[in-house]
Amino acid sequence: MSTHPGKQATLHRLEKLDKKYIWHPFTQMQEWEKEPQLIIESGKGCTLTDVHGKRYIDGVSSLWVTVHGHRKKEINAAITKQLGKVGHTTLLGLSNVPAILLAEKLVNIAPKGLSKVFYSDSGSTSVEIALKIAFQYWQQKGPQFQKKTGFLSLTEAYHGDTIGSVSVGGIELFHATYKPLLFPAYKIESPHCYRCKYGLSYPECQKTCLVHAERTIQKYASVTAALIIEPLVQGAAGMLMQPPGYLKKIRELCTKNNVLLIADEVATGFGRTGKMFACEHEQVAPDILCIAKGITGGYLPLAATLTTDEIYRGFLGDYREFKTFFHGHTYTGNPLACASAIASIDLFRSEKILSKLQPKIAYLAKGLKQLRALEHVGEVRQKGFMAGIELVNNRLTKEPYPVNAKIGSRVTLECRKQGLIIRPLGNVIVFMPPLSISLKELQRSLQFLHASISEITKNR
Repeated sequence: MSTHPGKQATLHRLEKLDKKYIWHPFTQMQEWEKEPQLIIESGKGCTLTDVHGKRYIDGVSSLWVTVHGHRKKEINAAITKQLGKVGHTTLLGLSNVPAILLAEKLVNIAPKGLSKVFYSDSGSTSVEIALKIAFQYWQQKGPQFQKKTGFLSLTEAYHGDTIGSVSVGGIELFHATYKPLLFPAYKIESPHCYRCKYGLSYPECQKTCLVHAERTIQKYASVTAALIIEPLVQGAAGMLMQPPGYLKKIRELCTKNNVLLIADEVATGFGRTGKMFACEHEQVAPDILCIAKGITGGYLPLAATLTTDEIYRGFLGDYREFKTFFHGHTYTGNPLACASAIASIDLFRSEKILSKLQPKIAYLAKGLKQLRALEHVGEVRQKGFMAGIELVNNRLTKEPYPVNAKIGSRVTLECRKQGLIIRPLGNVIVFMPPLSISLKELQRSLQFLHASISEITKNR
């Protein structure tokens, strides 16, 4: 594609400015500075267009947030309308119309029993809030509960990048450096059926992982404020799927042992698993729910932490008791973000998003099944519109590719050449497109994935 010399100079300057000033997240900048860049200029539907005019399918939903596609007219209109009223007002001592209306909608679609909404601006902060609420709740409940200060979480967990959320995380590559800053958390072994720690196979294993989980919960219950879990899918761990019934049993164990259950649905919420929230698949209602990412349809930063009325009432008291939840963010309940979220939730109903998603989930499953035939595909994991393709050096032994092979990154770059934007998690290729993607775009994406994996893994 030819470019006018004047525009070419502008594009070159953009790339130089990026490399001079921007520090990119989860990016080895020494490599970034040497490589050509992909700079996005616009988007429409499920397509992103770079500054050179090349078009790409957004196969990662712009980091798992885009629900209805880019430049959705209803969300654009909602934000524009709100801009004509007010861009931001604080929720400290005041309220605003969109924040109120959104809170009602969130409670109405959330798992049963959640009745209070605390706003923030990212998945990490929603988790941080959940941890602090759980801790303070027990401290204020009575002297007999004040030893309940710890947290249970899964190995390979990812709950965000703030200090509290990292403390309950478990991805060594992301978190090891910060160990001196963290508080300890009690760990439950993640259910990883493909690489089972206990050397067993599902379903013959009879969910041995749950036996160990029960022992751990019982051991630490008296000193544990809450257990936090990503329901059904551990996303950043490489799309690890929990076996059926695992979440429901964890809920039962938390109830039995008087431990609060925090469901981190930052990645799994808003239709990603085929239902509005992943907890619905097993009729689970957590004590605290963390949501973000898709909440605004992928437009603006917003998050919410929902709690039961029982937890909320634990913070009520006379002014002099100081039972207040002393936590807040400058942009808590931002009207523009809330207006965007209201429009997004309304689209789920008006466009029947979840019912229309089911045949696309089935089509995706059929296409992913074909990838399993490739020599270096060890396992394909899928729940709804969340998929991970684990590449292995040897399928028989499940031997992973060495780090220096950079196999995930190379497949990603090959997909980009063909017209698909995705991101790897190590040797796992993640495919997580907008819910609005068409069957034709799904078909093309699967073709790109198949061709790219074949090309990069051949003769290895």
